Amino acid sequence: MPRTRSLAWSELKIGVLTIAAIVIAAATIFSVMGTRGFFWQRYTLKTKFGNVAGLKTGSPVRVAGVEVGSVTDVLFNGDAVDVVFEVNKDVRSRITSSSTAVLGSVSLLGLSAVDITPASGGQPIPENGYVPAGKTAPALSDVTASASEGIGELTGLIKDVRAGKGTIGKAVTDDKLYNELQQFVQAAGDVTRSIRSGRGTAGKLINDPKIANTLQASLSNLEEMTRRINSGEGSLGKLVKDDAFANSMVGATTNLRELTDRLNRGEGTAGKLMTDPALFNQLKSLADRLDLLTKRLNDGEGTIGQLLKDKQLYENMNGAVNDVRSLIAEIKKDPKRYLNVRVSIF
Repeated sequence: MPRTRSLAWSELKIGVLTIAAIVIAAATIFSVMGTRGFFWQRYTLKTKFGNVAGLKTGSPVRVAGVEVGSVTDVLFNGDAVDVVFEVNKDVRSRITSSSTAVLGSVSLLGLSAVDITPASGGQPIPENGYVPAGKTAPALSDVTASASEGIGELTGLIKDVRAGKGTIGKAVTDDKLYNELQQFVQAAGDVTRSIRSGRGTAGKLINDPKIANTLQASLSNLEEMTRRINSGEGSLGKLVKDDAFANSMVGATTNLRELTDRLNRGEGTAGKLMTDPALFNQLKSLADRLDLLTKRLNDGEGTIGQLLKDKQLYENMNGAVNDVRSLIAEIKKDPKRYLNVRVSIF
């Protein structure tokens, strides 16, 4: 029977120390890598920025503020810069075509990070795919430059005010303008006090309840009139509500337009009068003749003119008429005297 060889404590000790060293090394590597995980738990993505100030290899990559990876490389790509980074595969569903990558800040010292907005609604980005770049927030240097520019403009404004430029500068340095503003404020105060005391139209409107009641009654009447119009009462109501009345108005307008068109075309007497110059000239000639005849009558020309102007002719004619009347009256009284007819037969 073969003899069994027993393990020596020295051999067992070496194996235990080796296993312990492997465990310690693995724990160290995992602690150093933090949330990035092992290489088989990560995948590579890219994004493109116009400026990567403060971003370098090892900078963190965050999704919704949670660190999920780190930057592995920063490369020029034409006028832009490609940023290559690795993230954990468990956030693949949150980094999609609808996500955007922007430069974020880690501290006030200028260190940057890649911030990705989660968007589960799009399509997951494949390995080595590009995450769309969003609008990068202003860096601290940009904010400082803007603040410095604003301070410079404010300083210039203060200098202009002190020099008396502009309305505010004149108000600060010009005593005349200050006095005018003070007078205006005093006048405004007087107006306000007058209104509060009930003087003037505005004061009565504010303080007199009768005027307020009158306005309320007017508004009530206006509301009632509007209600009646909306219900179709009265001429305005029918014009708004009654289709037949509206059609009649349209028909009247159409007839008026047709009449105007006929006049413009010269149809009918009125149309010819408006468009036919011969008819107009004839009427004008007739009017001129009537005017001349009237003038001659007024001047006493002709028999009728003398009759109108010559008093003696009028009296003679009047006397002749009276004599004829007297003769007719005597004939009626004694017709045999004047109407004695003899008939002789031979």
